[in-house]
Amino acid sequence: MSDPISSIRNLGPAFEQACARAGIMTAQELRTLGADEAYVRLIQAGTRPHFIGYYVLVMGLQGRPWNDCKGEEKKALRERFDAIKASTSRAPESQLISDLDAVGVRVTAKDLKPV
Repeated sequence: MSDPISSIRNLGPAFEQACARAGIMTAQELRTLGADEAYVRLIQAGTRPHFIGYYVLVMGLQGRPWNDCKGEEKKALRERFDAIKASTSRAPESQLISDLDAVGVRVTAKDLKPV
């Protein structure tokens, strides 16, 4: 049996659930993808991008404490995070939003009101 994602330092059950939504099921899959590709998949699956979550993942995959990232290294990670965030689209929140987007109507879940 493969190790769970939560077996990686810094990564707990909530991160494991986010990975599952992105189709990443094991620690080995996460290691093979690497932090950048895994984070792209997380965003595409609907995880809200957050710099701390990204660098916690990077540090965890390196076996380091989450708060070990400082100075120039943290600055370089911020640049990588910003590039990932800018180049990645989130999944639509519902099929209706996806369908409206396909015909050129931009809406968000907040625009949809119950009848």
